[in-house]
Amino acid sequence: MAEYKGVMIFAESAGGRLQPTGKELLGCGRKLADELGEELSAVIAGDGIADLAQQAIVLGADRVYIADNPMLKDYQADAYVPMMQSVIRQVSPRFLLLGQTDIGKDLAPRLAFRLGTAAVLDCVELAVDDEKRLLMTKPVYGGNALATFTTDSCPQIAAVRGKVYSPPQPDSSRQGEVIAIAADIEPTAIRTKVIEKVTEAREGIRLEDASVVVGGGRGIGSAEGFGQLKELADLLNGAVGATRPPCDNGWVADSAQIGLTGRIIAPELYLAIALSGASQHVSGCSGAKNTVAINKDAEAGIFNVSRFGIVGDWRKVLPSFTQKARQLLND
Repeated sequence: MAEYKGVMIFAESAGGRLQPTGKELLGCGRKLADELGEELSAVIAGDGIADLAQQAIVLGADRVYIADNPMLKDYQADAYVPMMQSVIRQVSPRFLLLGQTDIGKDLAPRLAFRLGTAAVLDCVELAVDDEKRLLMTKPVYGGNALATFTTDSCPQIAAVRGKVYSPPQPDSSRQGEVIAIAADIEPTAIRTKVIEKVTEAREGIRLEDASVVVGGGRGIGSAEGFGQLKELADLLNGAVGATRPPCDNGWVADSAQIGLTGRIIAPELYLAIALSGASQHVSGCSGAKNTVAINKDAEAGIFNVSRFGIVGDWRKVLPSFTQKARQLLND
């Protein structure tokens, strides 16, 4: 039986660069590997991505496995699952970390099934116990509680929520080993075909990447109201988010929705305005470092997860809040 050892991450890439989730996983993986006293390896797959190996080494990887093949240009489970399965069986990592992305959420459970192990998705904290098992903590009950899972089977697989861990500081003096993977993929095994990619046009900062998010709920009442939120977001160099009702009503784009069925955010500052704090929404913003709520209902659930709260009509509070922020920024 293979001896499982070390931490492996699956680092996604796009446009010739590692994706932010990959960099965050390198920071998380490095921490876990150091606790174990074992190595950190990274797998990077795609077409024309060999140059990315050094990026991963600079950010903490001891060994990088490169699967460079035109068949891996776009993510397709029929190609990526057997490729990753082959690498894992050769390397036998103790832990395998992926991002809580569209790719990670699809790839992690498929690999767990193929490898006869378990995967825990949407993890917000990882730790190692005395028996070198991975303790995987994730929100449950719509974000109202946290539960910690572990398993005795290896590799232990976790998909980690974005923004939970910070990327490590680059160290250009680091040295590591780069290993090319013979990703021999049979074209007939690919049952799907990418016909076209449509890139969504976005202005400003992506919601998931913003350090400041101004979010509004049903109580905003109109698209014009969200215009006031955008004014504050632009002032703070942030992004506008929303609960589901404003998106359903067409006040903001569907891509602005935060929650279980929307975007998962973890900004430094989340301004939650005129929203009740339903569990579906809170589960999407529970990673915020500081939440400030504005709501006229003193019993609103959002105050339970906020660091600061203002009880009042947002139409009266927000103009003064915006004015004060502008004054402080101009001083």
